Amino acid sequence: MKKIISLALAMAMCLSVFTACSQPAEEQTPEVTAATYAIAGMKGPTTIGMTKLMKDAEANNADEAYTGNVYNVTMYGTAQEINPLLIQGQLDMAAVPANVAATLYAKTEGAVQVVAVNTLGVLYMVQTGDSVQSIADLKGKTIYTTGKGTTPEYTLRYILAENGIDPDKDVTIEYKSEATEVGALLAATDGEMVAMLPQPYVTAVMAQNDKVTVCLDMTEEWGKVSDQRLITGVMVARKEVIEANKDAFDQFLKDYTASAEYVVANVDEAAAWVTEYGIVAKEPLAKKAIPNCNITCVTGEEMKALVSNYCQVLFDRNPAAVGGAMPDDAFYYVG
Repeated sequence: MKKIISLALAMAMCLSVFTACSQPAEEQTPEVTAATYAIAGMKGPTTIGMTKLMKDAEANNADEAYTGNVYNVTMYGTAQEINPLLIQGQLDMAAVPANVAATLYAKTEGAVQVVAVNTLGVLYMVQTGDSVQSIADLKGKTIYTTGKGTTPEYTLRYILAENGIDPDKDVTIEYKSEATEVGALLAATDGEMVAMLPQPYVTAVMAQNDKVTVCLDMTEEWGKVSDQRLITGVMVARKEVIEANKDAFDQFLKDYTASAEYVVANVDEAAAWVTEYGIVAKEPLAKKAIPNCNITCVTGEEMKALVSNYCQVLFDRNPAAVGGAMPDDAFYYVG
């Protein structure tokens, strides 16, 4: 009798093991563990698409029942403030000018990857007066701008050079640390002045001084001399952060994409957030500016193609613009 009972118990145990092993894969997959991310945004167009994510994060982070990713976003004025924090590991991700992503990759020996394109062309040449009608008219001018060492500088220099204008001899380029400084000069001037600014600052300046007009769309001018699309900003992340929890990071990319799509589709609501986060001072100006900011969120292979082609254009003109060498395939996180 004892042998019969023992045999029955053994058969039951085997059946239990077999049943566990034969369960559908989805029933055995553990739940995705959420992550907490420290993210840097710049006070400009590269962060506008993230404002929906930022608002949602404020609500989620205060909800004790919330179990998803935690996003802590801090705003900065320039890429120069962000770069050392990212390199030192104090930040996990950052929205930065496109070429800065490549220079960070070189500087950190591959520790930083580009994960999304967040803005396409947003640069415009503006003036008080009417002397500039074409790129050729910039010869001999002083051009006020921002972004030295980043996308604005290299975009301007490339367009000038491709139009036969030496950016070091034929024009004077005056760099300011932030677009708001250039905007203040334009708003206060009574004389003739030429400047290159990104949206949304173009809209803000034109509202402050009705003598300021757009004379050149630099995205259009880029298209005349290059067959590659102009991109302005990207999102980068530290490689170790991505690899520590790939599922959580991929969820971030989904949230980021949804945020950008929402901002583009709901301009009135997004304008309030853009003002709240100090990107644009007044909500009516934000409403006018957002549709001109080319907000997007491109990931995967499409992102890789956009960034690679853009970097190649810059590299061919000045290798230093992308850190001295073209980034290899490991630079791109395609999921």
